[in-house]
Amino acid sequence: MVQINLSGKLAVVTGGTGELGRTMVRRLASCGANVAICYHSQREGAEKLKAEVETSFGVKALAIQADITVNDSVIAMQKRIKEELGAADIIVNNSVVQYDWKSVLEQDIEAYDSQYRSCVLHGVFMAKAFVPDMIAKNDGRIIGISTECAMQMFPYQSAYVAGKRGMDGVYKVLAREVGRHNITVNQVAPGWIISDRFRDADGSERNIAQDFPYIDRVPMGRRGTDTEVANAVCFLASDLASFITGAYLPVCGGNVMPCI
Repeated sequence: MVQINLSGKLAVVTGGTGELGRTMVRRLASCGANVAICYHSQREGAEKLKAEVETSFGVKALAIQADITVNDSVIAMQKRIKEELGAADIIVNNSVVQYDWKSVLEQDIEAYDSQYRSCVLHGVFMAKAFVPDMIAKNDGRIIGISTECAMQMFPYQSAYVAGKRGMDGVYKVLAREVGRHNITVNQVAPGWIISDRFRDADGSERNIAQDFPYIDRVPMGRRGTDTEVANAVCFLASDLASFITGAYLPVCGGNVMPCI
């Protein structure tokens, strides 16, 4: 059986304490990767997750604070990660600033700025900080977490869509620029995903068959899970995806289908 083996690799996950981020951290660690858990304000959660993956999977982990919308903060994070764990092999740009979704006419201008910084500049800052070491090693994986919303363009999503579609352009250009260095640049685009906050205390996924207005549009007839998103991230981080770059991979049960 072909399995994902990330032993000896170092993965950096921004938004590592978030709903999807912590599952990505766990799955990357379960595949053998050492992990740097980047958080903005949830120090306690990051330290708890660090201890969990070190104990459960025998990997090295680091909980590190950074503001991914500020270049100097990202640079400082990269330096500390390199000092303590070495040069990164995999970066997962998962963090995004949350905001209230409103119509274009009602949306605060600050929301567009926050989405630009957390979707577009986030990726640029991370590339500038981490890609030089990948080039030196002639190997690397860059994975951005996008969204199915970037293709749907529904009402009230304008700031989010603008940020993610700008992100798409940067990632595709970057993929062309660094491909010759054996570095891949891809995006995972989740749909409306079930994560911890949607689960009952017993772990059951109560919303998996309840959200009919959304589920009715999904060919596979259900919502996806955080583990399914994390599995896609691990695949793109692995040698199994060594010749895939510039891809936008929806993990949404067919709710959106990019066309050729």
